[in-house]
Amino acid sequence: MSSEQRTWGGRFEAPMHELTRDYTAGMDRDLWEFDIAGSIAHARMLGRQGIIPAGDADAIVAGLEQLRERFRAGQVPWQPELEDIHTHIEANLHALIGEPAGRLHTARSRNDQVALVNRMAVRALCDDAVAGLRELLTVICDLAERHAADPMPGYTHVQRAQPITLGHHLLAYGEMLLRDRDRFLDARRRVNVMPLGSGALAGAPYPLDREFVARELGFEAISRNSIDATADRDFVAEFCFAAAMTGVHLSRLAEEIILWASSEYAFVRLPDAFATGSSIMPQKKNADVAELARGRAGRLIAELVAILTSLKGLPLAYNRDLQEDKTAYLAAGNTLIPSLRIFAAMLPALEFNLERMREAAGQGYALATDIADYLVRKGMPFRQAHAVVGGLVRLAESRRCELNELPFEAYREASPLFEPDVLEITVDSSIASRDVPGGTAPNRVREAVVALRREFAAR
Repeated sequence: MSSEQRTWGGRFEAPMHELTRDYTAGMDRDLWEFDIAGSIAHARMLGRQGIIPAGDADAIVAGLEQLRERFRAGQVPWQPELEDIHTHIEANLHALIGEPAGRLHTARSRNDQVALVNRMAVRALCDDAVAGLRELLTVICDLAERHAADPMPGYTHVQRAQPITLGHHLLAYGEMLLRDRDRFLDARRRVNVMPLGSGALAGAPYPLDREFVARELGFEAISRNSIDATADRDFVAEFCFAAAMTGVHLSRLAEEIILWASSEYAFVRLPDAFATGSSIMPQKKNADVAELARGRAGRLIAELVAILTSLKGLPLAYNRDLQEDKTAYLAAGNTLIPSLRIFAAMLPALEFNLERMREAAGQGYALATDIADYLVRKGMPFRQAHAVVGGLVRLAESRRCELNELPFEAYREASPLFEPDVLEITVDSSIASRDVPGGTAPNRVREAVVALRREFAAR
């Protein structure tokens, strides 16, 4: 790269080694839309403020708008010798309009220019994530409403615990994803601060109208400290955390889909459109979409760790280490958002085996707690009731039967408080009895669906 091709070449005589050129090249070639939008707003402000001639400002804006159309049409080739997207835009603008292009960088450093582009890009990714989560939340609410009364076993420690409904189980993921949505919205608020005008780190010695630029670009505020504005990447780490947390939630759901689709569970049948087969075993239908989502959670966690590690030892203000920020947030966005979209498409296509889930809900002594609660309502202290029913479970295990298959005499021998109606405790009565806010009773599940829909529609 010759010194003439660099925006900073005046200080240098010797050419840059091609290895240095390639190693330091920007990772921002896909961010041209944001850089052009920022440059248009900056040029308009320079002209309005009389910092550059109004005619030059008009020529710059017109040239940038023309250049944007060329980028959209794929007519701007990438030239490695031009270092980064900012240099590409400036060089191509100069080819279009000549000398006025040289005034665009007035009162601007690449440091605050990069900070601006990063914030615009992360803001857009937050919006995409929120839209993807809204779509997935809608799907989960629809499924939860449809299956509000369909029983399935609830688990702790991957052991059958108590009967719940499929709708209630799905809404647990709805709550997780709602928190994820709120994290992205909250992160977006902190992202939406306009850094342009901070210069390299000390501000700019021109009568800038930073509020005008902020309004043009949809920012809610301008930065208060020029050093922080150019060195801050908290918003990148925050976006990556929100993406990693969402990825972990999708991974937990993916794990359950994988388990439920196995022959051992047989709770769900995978749709052909979201499964793959085996090259050797003709019978196989693999939950590859879910498995990949589970695996990609690791990549999302890695991007968070990468950006935090890059930031942890940096002195103020800008350091070239910060170039790695784009790798983190672009990779996180490109990993998470397709996962949200495919889950929103896959979940409605799952075929739940409701009969098998109902059968499993009553197995494994899942009604033991309900029988203990029966004794409590008769006046027995819960700890004593727990011990009594534990003995009945032990008896049922020895006879290789379920609790409801024990004769009433076995119950009466365990406690005189038992009456014949203990044998009327069923999966449905167990679920219906959990009629408290947040419980698994079908009417509470339907209430929760309404509340969840209201929550994610509100912001």
